[in-house]
Amino acid sequence: MPPKKNWLFIALLAILVVGGYYTWLNVSKSGLPDGIASGNGRIEATEIDISTKTAGRIHDILVNEGDFVEVGQVLARMDTEQLEARRRQAEAQLRRAVIGVDTANSLVRQREAEHAAAIAVVAQREAQADAAQTKLTRSEQLLKSNTISQQILDDDRAAAQGAKAAVAAAQAQLAAAEAAITSAKAQVVDAEAAVDATKAEIESIDADITDSVLKSPREGRVQYKVAQPGEVLAAGGRVLNIVDLSDVFMTFFLPTDQAGRVPMAAEVRLVLDAAPKYIIPANVTFVADVAQFTPKTVETQEERTKLMFRVKARIPPDLLRKYVQFVKTGLPGMAYVQLDPKAQWPTHISGPVLQ
Repeated sequence: MPPKKNWLFIALLAILVVGGYYTWLNVSKSGLPDGIASGNGRIEATEIDISTKTAGRIHDILVNEGDFVEVGQVLARMDTEQLEARRRQAEAQLRRAVIGVDTANSLVRQREAEHAAAIAVVAQREAQADAAQTKLTRSEQLLKSNTISQQILDDDRAAAQGAKAAVAAAQAQLAAAEAAITSAKAQVVDAEAAVDATKAEIESIDADITDSVLKSPREGRVQYKVAQPGEVLAAGGRVLNIVDLSDVFMTFFLPTDQAGRVPMAAEVRLVLDAAPKYIIPANVTFVADVAQFTPKTVETQEERTKLMFRVKARIPPDLLRKYVQFVKTGLPGMAYVQLDPKAQWPTHISGPVLQ
């Protein structure tokens, strides 16, 4: 073989060897050992809408997009002028209701006094009736011996009948007095109920005033403003959206054969495209029981292998607190999960993880 062709052959062979080496290196790097699965995903976090409880106008918003907020921190205030007016009106109604209770109690005492007087009148009328009946009996005996005249007997009989009628009238007055007491006590109950209802209304207004101060329920970051000061919102209108930085996770998808082998709390390592040199630890907290990208009917084994199940890997909250300034949702990356606790991590993610 001529010298020129020898050099050409050697150069071609070298290119093939080097290319094969790099191809083998890339394949070995991208390949995963048995017991390790991977999937593409994005960093996500629980989002919380800060909304109004009642309809009203936004008085002020105290935070800006991107601000970190603490639990209980005041984020916005709603205008409470109308609520304050309603509260003053309810307080006036409460004072009137309290007076109504006192008036109703006074009426009960008055009716009880009338009842006592009616009892006394009944006793008096019954005594008079007894005396009239006794006198009538005596007159009837005296008439037999012609000691008194018929006129006297007739007068005594009329007096006895009148006394009985007076007893009946007194007893009717007594029954009316008892009914008046019952009615007066009912008025007391009604007045006390009005007091309780007004107090409940004041408490409700106070709760609305308290809820007009919008506070953060979690530690997180303001993602965006939905409304601006001065806007009028309906009940449940959104004012802000915050990201709960204590619940950050990556969602990724695995095929049927791998998803079925993922144990709950399995160790996961996340590698973000924006920071590939950092390995972020996580744990599986959710595996969907319904496949995604599912055909309407799955009849063949080949179709079943195409099913993908959603998996969620949560980053430990303690780690998030240390790096809270760097937590950003939406960042893409890769999730590597141990299907077998004994499986060895690939070389490129076997290094130390963030702590």
